[in-house]
Amino acid sequence: MAIISKIRSNSWLLIILIGFALAAFIMMDMFSGEKSIFGGGQTTMAEIAGKKLDYKEFSIAEQTLYGNASGDVFARRNALWNYYVEKALVEKEAENLGLGVSIAELNDLEFGNKVSPIIQQRFTNPNTRQLDRERLNSFKSAIASGELEGGSRQFWAHQQKEIIKDRLQSKLGGMVTKGMYTPSWMAELAHADQNQKIDFAYVQVPFDDVDGSSIGEPSDADYQAYFNNNKGQFMQDEETRKLSYVVLDVLPTTADSAAIEKELATLVEDFKADGVNDSLFVENNYGSMDAAYLKRDQVSSAVADQVFTADLGTVIGPYLDGKAYNAVKVIDRKVIPDSVKCRHILRRASNQAEFLAATKTIDSLKTVIENGAGTFEDLAKSHSQDGSNAPKGGDLGYAFVNQMVKPFNDLIFFEAEKGKVYSVITQFGIHLVRVDDYKYLNNEEGVKLAFLRQAIVPSEETQAARYDDMLEFVGQNRTMDALQASVDANPNLNIEVSPPLLKNDFTVGALGAGQSSRDMIKWAFVADSNVGDVSPQVYTYQDPVEYYSSKYVACALKSIQPAGLPQLANIKEELRPLVINEKKAALVSGGDLSSIASKYDAKVDTAKSVTFRSAFIPGLGSEPKVVAAAFKQGVNALSNAVVGNNGVYMVQPIAKPDPGAATNIPQLKKTIGLTNQNQVRSGLMNSIKKGADIQDNRNRFF
Repeated sequence: MAIISKIRSNSWLLIILIGFALAAFIMMDMFSGEKSIFGGGQTTMAEIAGKKLDYKEFSIAEQTLYGNASGDVFARRNALWNYYVEKALVEKEAENLGLGVSIAELNDLEFGNKVSPIIQQRFTNPNTRQLDRERLNSFKSAIASGELEGGSRQFWAHQQKEIIKDRLQSKLGGMVTKGMYTPSWMAELAHADQNQKIDFAYVQVPFDDVDGSSIGEPSDADYQAYFNNNKGQFMQDEETRKLSYVVLDVLPTTADSAAIEKELATLVEDFKADGVNDSLFVENNYGSMDAAYLKRDQVSSAVADQVFTADLGTVIGPYLDGKAYNAVKVIDRKVIPDSVKCRHILRRASNQAEFLAATKTIDSLKTVIENGAGTFEDLAKSHSQDGSNAPKGGDLGYAFVNQMVKPFNDLIFFEAEKGKVYSVITQFGIHLVRVDDYKYLNNEEGVKLAFLRQAIVPSEETQAARYDDMLEFVGQNRTMDALQASVDANPNLNIEVSPPLLKNDFTVGALGAGQSSRDMIKWAFVADSNVGDVSPQVYTYQDPVEYYSSKYVACALKSIQPAGLPQLANIKEELRPLVINEKKAALVSGGDLSSIASKYDAKVDTAKSVTFRSAFIPGLGSEPKVVAAAFKQGVNALSNAVVGNNGVYMVQPIAKPDPGAATNIPQLKKTIGLTNQNQVRSGLMNSIKKGADIQDNRNRFF
């Protein structure tokens, strides 16, 4: 009661506090969320031609399409991003032109006689390479009856958007290509390009064979001249940045290796014990054991002789094999057939509902066969979903080892008994299988083994120690100059430079793709990162196989290059070898082909029947500048030195017969028109993107 009285006597204070709380709540609502007074945008990932893309929508689509799929998450996001960009741009163009996709047209694209390429891709039978109508119709029935499950329903809804976008894009392409025309002069010029052939002699001098000691270091004028002559190669649409980085590899110590060997030796003693359950022991200790019998050439040479002579149950090891200590137990040995004749009944399954239905069907068929109420052959004809083999009673003929997918292969070669019926699950669905015959030609013995393996990796202590080393290194070197000085003083360290990076890239040079690379790039593009800064973070890279911290990286921002033409100073390192090659080419000129070949211990080669469009020339490779020089020169006239992809070239045409006039201009115009239309279709989307206003905020979210 005393507390209540006190509150009542100070009610003014309570009112003020409540007022402050309400004001704070209102202010929070005003300044945050999609309805903030500043227009929201906290979840706006992009604005594409005036249309906003919300991060929540993007995330739902990513989960729907990829779920828990493995692989490069950043590559998947990039592909999904491109879809959303193209979708927004296509819809805008379609709206302006009055294009659309009706419900009837959409239904036909999903289930009709001319289904969308997207349906063709996702519903193709991998065996027959034909559209799997049965599987497609199962979705159609589930949609009609309202029985499509949550995840499948979301997938199909997104797929419909993909189909509509693809169809609209196809219509846009059709409108553009229908407006194209090929004039006669263009057809005649194309005829000349395709039919004008030339024979030319040439000498190739590899860049390294040209003594550049007299050249010296390129001057600023040399760099400027090369840059002025090749500006188009360096123009860029977006800002790029370069990183300099130092890598500290994390390697196991001698003590780490000894501890791993000792740990495996202890396991070996337990593995030898009487009555041990081999499968359970291997599973509990991260080993491997399957149904396959290995031939001698499939077993490590370190133990091959022993496993084929030792008693069953013998454990061999620990032994060193590559970068791991191993131990192996001999489980069984037997002669392996060279081929097996079998039959199967396949029920396809790609989701849980289909899997349950397929299991029920296979179990029922197995019971019918084992009870003698039906033959395998007849049931395969009426129930198998393997279109190519069902009419033959499921007969697969004779298969060789490893010709089939592994679960199927292991069953028929190593587990199944002739004449008995078995079920096995593979990536194609559930199979009912019967082995009818074996062929033994080589009578080669195979051995079934159980493996224990301990990779030789750095211990947690070693990884932590190396991390501390890199953390100290970063703390002591807070500028690019300091970083370079420390590397110069330590012969065990090197500085590497990344290629030019865009703000949404996820790969850094030789470090590859991944979250750490993405984090480095995000740091490089934050507003307060300046050229010469060193990131305060140590970036960790994991070994992709053993999943330990294999590299620690320190990085600095080396350069910032705005969109447009780069500053010459920012690309000097890239230009240096190109400028030097130009100067080397100037040294090669002089004399005829024979004297040049003699001087550089080269030879005079000949290229024959080369057209202007030849992309690859036998003996020469891909050298478009050489081809251009050959067509530019008159017959028997020696070219100037040509800086090619693989060296300096001197070129001399020796024959250039007249191609003759085109005889069928209408047909040629039609052929050229189709080629040009295909090129326009493939490049249309990129042209639309270049002209679009796209505000890309992806780097705020990932």
